[in-house]
Amino acid sequence: MVDEAYDVVVVGGGAAGLSGALALVRARRSVLVVDAGQPRNAPAGHVHNYLTREGTPPAELVAAARDEVTRYGGRIVTGRVEAAANDGDGFLVTLDGARSLRARRLLVATGLVDELPDVPGLAQRWGRDVLHCPYCHGWEVRDRRIGVLATGPLAWHQAELWRQWSPHVLLLLHHTPAPGPEQAERLAAREITVVDGPVAALEVAGDTLTGVRLASGEIVALDGVVVAPRLSARADVLESLGLKSVDVEFGGQVVGSQVPADSTGATSVPGVWVAGNVADVQAQVIVAAAAGLKAGAAINADLVAEDTRDAVDAYRHRAHTMFEQDAWEERYSSRPALWSGRPNPQLVAEAAELTPGRALDVGSGEGADAIWLAERGWTVTGVDISTTALERAAANAAAEGGEAASRLTWTHADLREEPPAESAYDLVSAQYMHLPGDSRRALFARLAAAVAPGGTLLIVGHHPSDLRTNVHRHHFPDMLFTAEEVAASLDPTAWRVLAAETRPRAVVDPDGRAITIHDAVLVARRLSPS
Repeated sequence: MVDEAYDVVVVGGGAAGLSGALALVRARRSVLVVDAGQPRNAPAGHVHNYLTREGTPPAELVAAARDEVTRYGGRIVTGRVEAAANDGDGFLVTLDGARSLRARRLLVATGLVDELPDVPGLAQRWGRDVLHCPYCHGWEVRDRRIGVLATGPLAWHQAELWRQWSPHVLLLLHHTPAPGPEQAERLAAREITVVDGPVAALEVAGDTLTGVRLASGEIVALDGVVVAPRLSARADVLESLGLKSVDVEFGGQVVGSQVPADSTGATSVPGVWVAGNVADVQAQVIVAAAAGLKAGAAINADLVAEDTRDAVDAYRHRAHTMFEQDAWEERYSSRPALWSGRPNPQLVAEAAELTPGRALDVGSGEGADAIWLAERGWTVTGVDISTTALERAAANAAAEGGEAASRLTWTHADLREEPPAESAYDLVSAQYMHLPGDSRRALFARLAAAVAPGGTLLIVGHHPSDLRTNVHRHHFPDMLFTAEEVAASLDPTAWRVLAAETRPRAVVDPDGRAITIHDAVLVARRLSPS
């Protein structure tokens, strides 16, 4: 059973994960961050090289980031993601405790594990006075006694690097072979002392590192120990998705592993991004945060593309079906009355002074226009595609009483398939008949042909400018038209255009505010043959 569904589940709540989550929640995505609460930098006292946050304790930085994410609506839970699987409709994410979540996309920012040499006391002081990165900790031990514990050939580079921060650097060979003549000369030139023999343990007094004890029993006095751990990606979740970590080499030495990804953090598994140390063993906190932001933006862009593809499919389906009989029947059946029961204002304005004759009311709906015309002496044929609408129209006409009902005929037809008789009506009125462009133009031509010589063609529609307002309109620009477009389709030798204009109309929008919308109004008189 799936408990919840999110646009994005972020696995890991460090700098990378929270930065990506922040970008996503600000993009109005639903986001859940699942964090096991085991940050790699927990032992460190401060975060460095993070512009404007220099010296901030790691826990304080995470707390501030969590607050920012939740302030925008993101959710953060404590837990561990055991596995994730792509089931063709996004990802099924399983948490410890067998809780299941669904996510459209995944951002994995699980970081890495520092694998330290097996030297007693080393792990206990990791991040305090056992250090690895001079850019993270060098300033804090500047000019102090620093011992670089060699774990491979990179130790020579480490020792030279740390020499920038202190003149008192010793290279503890541990189990590493002695440097060759050229490297020994480089170390000597920088006054870096090489100490032979394995390191047996760290020496601590109270809660302060005082040095290391060699296997020989000799004590080397130190204020800090530098060690390059193996940096192994926490990739269990990614491996459950078929993603494997790869070795990372530096100077010919394998220093760790990370999960391959492109510059945005996208992996080879569609829908899965990585950020932070799981994808970049060298990333400091500020770099991890930047990678999280970049991945978050890329994920949102990917979701936007998917949302747009889905919207296009739905748009095409609605455009194809929304004006068919089944759709109209469903619309009318959903409410007791779909329309106001009042005649359309442009019909009233244009037909009030016309001499009654035969009228065709196209898309007559619940009959308000046809009944209004019949009450003024017109013999009216009301045509609609919906039988429910026609039943209501007949009932409304009967309720009005009087002679008008005898002048009304209700006809069920789709005029696209069953065009009206040519030259049969003194007035053809089509109010807000919106169809896809080609279908609409063909129908309007048939309606024009149905007007008798001397008769009137009245076509009214929602003007395209209404889409700029917040009044409810189906957003189908191709289905809207201007009166000028309709007028241009009429043969000027057979028609006299009396009006082809945009008329303002005051309405109340869904929020109760008075706004102005516009009707496209065409009024044309069919000329009698000369």
